[in-house]
Amino acid sequence: MGEVTDYVASLHGAEHDAVARVIDRAHWLVPDAEEGHSYGMPALRHRGRPLVAVMATKSHLALYPFSPAVIDALSAQLATFSPSKGTIRFQPEAPLPDDLVDRIVLARRDEIDVSLTRR
Repeated sequence: MGEVTDYVASLHGAEHDAVARVIDRAHWLVPDAEEGHSYGMPALRHRGRPLVAVMATKSHLALYPFSPAVIDALSAQLATFSPSKGTIRFQPEAPLPDDLVDRIVLARRDEIDVSLTRR
């Protein structure tokens, strides 16, 4: 198993379901994403760069798109959640909608792809 799969398996109940849903969407959208670590967290990686991570804390779940630009670009859609420069916080009982997860993951994927073609 991979780091992300192992982490998701360690969660239970609503936390497990909400985190697994985000990871499943990301895998579906970016099928070549690989499991690894970024910034000390189990994360999906695309073309060697961190794509997304989702972690459970005592008080919330957090989605890390590893990109302040992605969060800024989607700020209007994130208003009902608790975004910061690098994190989107949400509750297991109020998970991120699939279409919002899709926009976050695809925006980050595209950002990675563009950055690698500029080299």
